[in-house]
Amino acid sequence: MREKAALTSKVASFAALRNSRDDLNEWLVMAQEDQSQEVLQALGEQLAGLAKLLEEAELATLLSGPEDASGAILEIHPGAGGTEAQDWAEMLLRMYRRFCERHSFAVEDLDFLPGDEAGVKSVTLQVSGAYAYGFLKAEKGIHRLIRISPFDSSGRRHTSFASVDVYPDAGADIQIEINEEDVRVDVFRASGPGGQHVNKTSSAIRLTHMPTGIVVQCQNEKSQHRNKESAYKVLKARLYDLELRKREAKRQAEYESKEAIGFGSQIRTYTLQPYRLVKDHRTGSESGNVEAVLDGAIDAFIRDYLLAFHAGK
Repeated sequence: MREKAALTSKVASFAALRNSRDDLNEWLVMAQEDQSQEVLQALGEQLAGLAKLLEEAELATLLSGPEDASGAILEIHPGAGGTEAQDWAEMLLRMYRRFCERHSFAVEDLDFLPGDEAGVKSVTLQVSGAYAYGFLKAEKGIHRLIRISPFDSSGRRHTSFASVDVYPDAGADIQIEINEEDVRVDVFRASGPGGQHVNKTSSAIRLTHMPTGIVVQCQNEKSQHRNKESAYKVLKARLYDLELRKREAKRQAEYESKEAIGFGSQIRTYTLQPYRLVKDHRTGSESGNVEAVLDGAIDAFIRDYLLAFHAGK
């Protein structure tokens, strides 16, 4: 059924392109006979519509990796800096939620640990929707914020860092073997807001995969069983990602974002002071509309990354 849905979507996209081209040709014929303002305006609108469809078709060819069509597991962790960095992590969380809304992706909190004063200490999201991983894999890396800190009474400029990790959601159809004897399960009380039941019962789950050292935790649900299910889902996705990276290492085709992290540098800088600019250091892409970017308008950065990645290949 998933394969059928994917093929149906491709056929529908092609049909939309063909119909838009045919309509444009008809408007061109009309414009040769009648160059009134109304006809020329309609012609311009039809041309813009076709250009948009062509851009979407080009993007679809860029999302051709074996895992690109799957959902994604997205994690955000603040760097050093306490409340300042935790607030930046929450700003990134809002940005990705808005991005997902724009693309009609469903978002579910798998783990959420609030900051002591503001922001978040860590958050794990499950993003469901066609090509969610294909889009969001471009966001994997270190994100830097430069601004006048709202938490500094002296009004000094601060630099904050947060890391974003993205893994393909393995799903039930991916065969990842997890032996229970390889997993240590720790049960503890949840922290932060969530109601008396969440905070007063030992329902939070932490899983440690002994062979790899991968640690995941989940504490959002009241039920220990539900938290355990969610934690195993994240563990499965991370083990799947580990296997993918091993395979890609053999082919010497690691993602550019992984190279950037390897050199200890950020992939993108969001500057609010002394000027306003968002710059992607991998592609050189820039945007002066910082408000729009932080509101989820990151499609241009993702598209430029995908183009650069395929050009590199």
